[in-house]
Amino acid sequence: MAVTPTALQREFELEPRDNARLAKLCGPLDENLRLLESRLGVQVRRRGDNFIVTGERAAEAEQALRELFRRAKQEEVTLEDVHLAVRDLEPDSTPAGARDELSIRVQRGAIRARGAHQQQYLAQIRSSDLTFGIGPAGTGKTYLAVACAVEALQFDRARRIILVRPAVEAGERLGFLPGDLTQKVDPYLRPMYDALYEMMGFDRVARFIERNVIEVAPLAFMRGRSLNDSFIILDEAQNTTIEQMKMFLTRIGFGSKAVVTGDVTQTDLPAGKLSGLKHVVNVLANVQGVAFTHFDARDVVRHPLVQRIVQAYEERSREP
Repeated sequence: MAVTPTALQREFELEPRDNARLAKLCGPLDENLRLLESRLGVQVRRRGDNFIVTGERAAEAEQALRELFRRAKQEEVTLEDVHLAVRDLEPDSTPAGARDELSIRVQRGAIRARGAHQQQYLAQIRSSDLTFGIGPAGTGKTYLAVACAVEALQFDRARRIILVRPAVEAGERLGFLPGDLTQKVDPYLRPMYDALYEMMGFDRVARFIERNVIEVAPLAFMRGRSLNDSFIILDEAQNTTIEQMKMFLTRIGFGSKAVVTGDVTQTDLPAGKLSGLKHVVNVLANVQGVAFTHFDARDVVRHPLVQRIVQAYEERSREP
């Protein structure tokens, strides 16, 4: 007997009928469906291509399943895809007409911002000379900044990309590191390298680094420089001192754009040292041309467990 759809229940078929595509959608042992159930608090029952979804967010679950089924035509559907599909269901304050403008075009395809904070972040990077992205790990701060830098380079809005990071060890002493300057700094800049390789390809990145179109530098080597016509990214800025932050910000030259990213809750500075990122939020709060985006646990686009971990730490930090 057919079930009559209600506000709390949706019955629908996914067409065209394609068992291989359905298998990609559901995942091994229906793990994709189980994740969708846990994230949205619904129950999903399936017989062939017929789905019955029950729960307060049944309509949203149907929307996610239809989008994932569309994607399954071309590729496997992973748990990460399910997580991001659910993430995209959250309310978005960006006007519908502006959403296409807030995607980033790189050589290997388009990168779309997810959620209101990422949309705001991209809009601010494009409209401001200096943008701060502040928030927990996994919110896309560095990845989107690198994507914007690659896009600016592709469309000749910048002549070079400069990646900067303070060489501060995360609570451990690594001792002497062999090699030249680039090899010594490489471990600290690995997340930005990974993003560049994904967007541009390994060979092209290597050529650009060789020609200094992409430059990698520790923060300490920025003093005395004036960086013109560049897209500059300072990553892990919570590990800068007040003096280092001021020094970096005064390097910005004509025709340049800078993005500063960091998480003020994960500072590796020595005890008693105030983070330059935490300090600069108050100093530059009302300065024209400077923009701030503050991310939170809801913006995490990594494994759902990361989101819950960040939320747990945020709750504990609020306790007296």
